[in-house]
This record gives sequence, structure tokens and C-alpha cells, in this order.
Amino acid sequence: MTKEKFQEKNIRSLVKIAWITFITITALGVWVIIFLGVSVLNDYAEYDDSWDDWDDGYGYSESADFSGSCNVAGIALQGELYTYAYEDAETTTTGSEDIVFLIEEATKTENIKAILFEIDSLGGTPVAAQEIEQALKRVEIPTVALIREYGDSAAYWAATGADTIFASKLSDVGSIGVTASYFDSNEFNNKEGYTFNQLSTGKFKDMMSPEKELTKEERGLIMRDLKIIHNEFVQTVAENRKLSIAKVALIADGSSMLGEAALNAGLIDQLGGEYEVKSFLTEKLGEEVEICW
Repeated sequence: MTKEKFQEKNIRSLVKIAWITFITITALGVWVIIFLGVSVLNDYAEYDDSWDDWDDGYGYSESADFSGSCNVAGIALQGELYTYAYEDAETTTTGSEDIVFLIEEATKTENIKAILFEIDSLGGTPVAAQEIEQALKRVEIPTVALIREYGDSAAYWAATGADTIFASKLSDVGSIGVTASYFDSNEFNNKEGYTFNQLSTGKFKDMMSPEKELTKEERGLIMRDLKIIHNEFVQTVAENRKLSIAKVALIADGSSMLGEAALNAGLIDQLGGEYEVKSFLTEKLGEEVEICW
């Protein structure tokens, strides 16, 4: 074999190897892309399912369905109450917009003849409480609030919108008061050599910043608003519970009380749990009660 033919044969072999390598790499690339695509789609499907699950448990749910064999709609307030729920690994939250939505859905469902509003919450924000309270008062079918472990502050405010309130003898009830307390790290920062540089327009724009000391004037403004909310809270409880404002004002010191004391104070109507509520509603509706959540 001549030198020229030997070189030509080698070149053909190299070209053949190059094409085989190119085809192999391309095929592997296609399979990798397909695999990653399927993996991403699966991850998205799992994420979408988990979001749906979270939505059904805590957030706004368009799939609320009280139809079927049940005749009482169960709606739960658990954890901290805000106008909207947010996802937090350490804190359970409930949004008033979701509770109101469920109340309205229940009233549109023909087979629903009553609403059970179950509460286990230490409170939340006043606007959220008022939204639920007002929504319950708009309902024409019987409404029952059942306080389990806690029905305090904003959660109790919301409960007063129900026709009847149940609680256990050991439930924590009431806590009629308002707070905006917070930590002030100003003194610590001064010791550590940190300086708070106030860069804001408006005299009170940085009010309640934990990095600065609260002035007497700022404290006066905050207390003014807290007193307005407190008075609204007292008036709402007095009106909904058919108590005098003077009587409610006497117990509106921010403290809570156990169920039996709450009954004696007029904050609830009956002692009991879900069994007693079912018996109550069975008698009121004249038929056996089935609750759907």
C-alpha cells in the first residue's frame, strides 16, 4: 500500500469515527432533553397538586362544595387570623376572605340549613374579625360558633356574629382588648455602636420602627387608634351578645376566661363540644345533622 492510500484510508476511518461520535452524542443529548422535560413536567404537576392541597386547606378555594347528603356546612378558623392566609412553616393562619367566601357558598347551597363555625385561635387583626362577624350576621340560616381550645381576641370578635356560641368548660374565651406592642432594640443598638439614620418624609413615617425610641407624641397617636378599635370591639360584643356596654367594658381588660366563667359573663350561650352542637342543631332543624367540611 502506498503512503497516499494509507493516509486516505486513515482519513476515511477518522471521518467515520467522527460521524459515529457525533450521532451518539446527538442521540444522548436528545434523550437527556426528553428526560429533563419529563422530570420538569412531573415536578410541576406535583407542585400544582401541592398548591391545590394548600389552597383547599388554608387559602382561597374555588372548589368549595357543600352539596350532597350533608345539611350543615362546617367552616374552621384555626391559628392566627388575617384578612388573607399566607403559607408559613411555623404558623397556621386563616384568611377572613376565605371564611367569608365559604359562608357565602354555604348560603347558596340548597341542602345547607345551618353553619357550624369552629374556632381554635388566639386572635388576629380587627378588620379580619369584623369581616367574618358581619358575614355571619348576614346569614339567614342558623349559625353556631364552637370554640374549642381558644376563642380569644379577634377570634372571639368573629364568633359574636353567630346566633349561638358553644365552648368547653376548659376553653379559653374572650380576651377583649387590643395590642400593638413590639420590641424596641434602640438601646441595644446604641451600646453596640449602631446608628439609626432616619431618612423619611413625614414626621411620623418611621413611627414604631424597632430601631428607634418611641416618642411621647407617637405613643399618643398609637394609643388613640387602639382606643378606637377597643371601643368598637366592646360595642360589637355588647350588641351581638345583647349585653350592656358597661358590663362588657368591665371585663374588656384583655384577659381571657374559661368556658364556665364565660357562660356566666354572657360571652357564650352553652357549654359543650361537637356532640352537644349536633344535638342542638338536630333539635333546631328537626332532622339528623350531617356536617360537611
